[in-house]
Amino acid sequence: MTAPRLPTGLEAHRTLVRAARVVDAAGSTADGWVLLSGDTISAVGSGPDTPAATSVDDVVDLGDAVLTPGFIDLHGHGGATEAYEDDSFAAALAAHRAHGTTRSVLSLVANPVSALEASLDRVRTVMADDPLVLGAHLEGPFLSPHNKGAHNESFLIDPTPDAVSAVLAAGAGVLRQITIAPELPGALAAIERFVDAGVVVAVGHTVCSYEQARAAFDAGATVLTHAFNAMPGIHHRAPGPIAAAVADDRVTLELILDGVHVHPVVASMLMRAAPDRVAFITDAMGAAGAADGSYTLGSLAVTVTDGVAHVAGTDTIAGSTLTQDVALRNAVTLAGQSLPHAVAALTSVPAAALGLGDRLGRLAPGFAADLVAMSPSFEVQRVWGAGRELG
Repeated sequence: MTAPRLPTGLEAHRTLVRAARVVDAAGSTADGWVLLSGDTISAVGSGPDTPAATSVDDVVDLGDAVLTPGFIDLHGHGGATEAYEDDSFAAALAAHRAHGTTRSVLSLVANPVSALEASLDRVRTVMADDPLVLGAHLEGPFLSPHNKGAHNESFLIDPTPDAVSAVLAAGAGVLRQITIAPELPGALAAIERFVDAGVVVAVGHTVCSYEQARAAFDAGATVLTHAFNAMPGIHHRAPGPIAAAVADDRVTLELILDGVHVHPVVASMLMRAAPDRVAFITDAMGAAGAADGSYTLGSLAVTVTDGVAHVAGTDTIAGSTLTQDVALRNAVTLAGQSLPHAVAALTSVPAAALGLGDRLGRLAPGFAADLVAMSPSFEVQRVWGAGRELG
């Protein structure tokens, strides 16, 4: 899948953005500035040596703000009462962008291939006009029925050659990532086919062993879907897929840092064990940015109480109500991460996982003009995506 094109028509507009702190994976700079030229960052620096005011069109002084790259969400299902399977999901995108997510991979739950094709068509239509949507993630249908989570078991199938061909055809030009349980019949061959087609493959919703996970990574899978959730835990004699992912430098580990899916102590342990390879995701469903109540996730009824979503009538967690700014605050205040490391998990790490690490997720010349301005307590104040202020 080729990288989406950034919008044109802004090349001549130059905006200088100043902030008390500028932070990305490279570290933190006091009294920093970033110069945007259209949809791209053209220069960065610090102190008074900024481009002359006569050479820019706008100067934005953010005062005591913290300025970071725009957040990237590899895995989210919706928000603002909408799901990415819906006919329209503009409000969901807007809700997450207001919380700093400037680039999104839109996740779809398990459904019949015909239904997935219709959903992928809608995502494709949105992508044609919106470069901030990076594509779709199919979290299903190739999942284990024994660790299905909030997916309808009736729609789970094995990755047979014909099924893989149908999904690849439906996802042409839009499918960015797919989750596969590697113990399913035909899974390793399917992983190789998806990787050859330019799709990022993740291991997840699985009961696989350590050895089966390693085989999947050797076949080309490079992501672990929401680490610790819907997979075997780490056992001292059966290390399982989490340990396999930690041991493999090729693998990025998704993490839902809402304090519900994974305890902050475990999150901290994971980030120490796999430095620069943990990507924060929201796994957000329609209740993100909305009230508690009754929702649907795909074909399943979901009840949200005190911000925690469960499949109705069960104790199965059904996605989250998380936004990426909350994940950042949790990383710093609950999991004890430095701000640059927490920011990297929202920016450069997911960008690299998608093969876009040379153009997204950093505040450096040549990178996309995606910015988040936050208060010193990490409350989002302003957001830019591809050089345009959002909201």
